[in-house]
Amino acid sequence: MNVSEAVLSRRSIRVFKDTPVPLDVLRRVMDTARWSPSGCNFQPWEATILTGEPLKALQGKMLVTPPQDPREYSWDDPEVIPQCLARLHGVGKSMYGAMGIGRDDGEARNKFMASNFESFGAPAVLMCYFDRRMGPPQWSDVGMWLQTIMLLLRGEGLDSCPQEALSLHAKLIKDFLGVSDETHIFFCGIAIGYRDAEAPVNNFERERESVDGNVKFLGF
Repeated sequence: MNVSEAVLSRRSIRVFKDTPVPLDVLRRVMDTARWSPSGCNFQPWEATILTGEPLKALQGKMLVTPPQDPREYSWDDPEVIPQCLARLHGVGKSMYGAMGIGRDDGEARNKFMASNFESFGAPAVLMCYFDRRMGPPQWSDVGMWLQTIMLLLRGEGLDSCPQEALSLHAKLIKDFLGVSDETHIFFCGIAIGYRDAEAPVNNFERERESVDGNVKFLGF
C-alpha cells in the first residue's frame, strides 16, 4: 500500500472485529512513527497501548464512572463557526443514518456514545498523553505523530479510530496508567484493530471540502 492509498483508505472505524493485534506489528509501527516531524526535536508524545485484561478493566471503570467536570480540554469551540457546525451536522446525519438511528432516538444515541468507552470493540487502544508544559506547536507535533501512526497501521492492514471522547475520563485513565494528572494532560485514545467491513457505520459516504475551498495557490 502506498501513502496515497493509506490516506484514502483510512477512516474512523466504529465496529471492529475481535481479532487480536500482534505485538510485533504494533512495535514496528511505533518504532517507525518515531520519525514523525517534531519542532525543535522535542518529541513531546507519550503513550500506553493496552489490550486484553488491562484494557477491559479500564473500560469497565469508564462505563460506570460519570465524565469528569471540568473537561480535560474543550474540543468543540469551533462549533460557533457556521461552516464547522454544518460539517459536524453533516457527518452526524450520515453516521447515524447509516445505523438507522433517528435524531429523536435519544436512547440509541446514548448507547452509541457509550460505545466510545469500549473503543467500538477494538482489541487494542493507544492512550496518548504528554507534559502539560507543551504548547500549541507541540500539540501539532503530537497530531502529526498520531496521523503517522494511523497511516502506518493502514500499511499493516489495520484500522483505527482517534477518540477525543476518551478525554472525558482523562483523570481516571491517567490514574489507571500511573501517569500524574499534575504533570500530564491526556489528549486522546486511538482504537486499533481490523474493521468489520460489513458494518454500515464503517461504510457511509464521507464528505470533505474541495481543495479550492481551503487552499490558495499563488505564483504558479
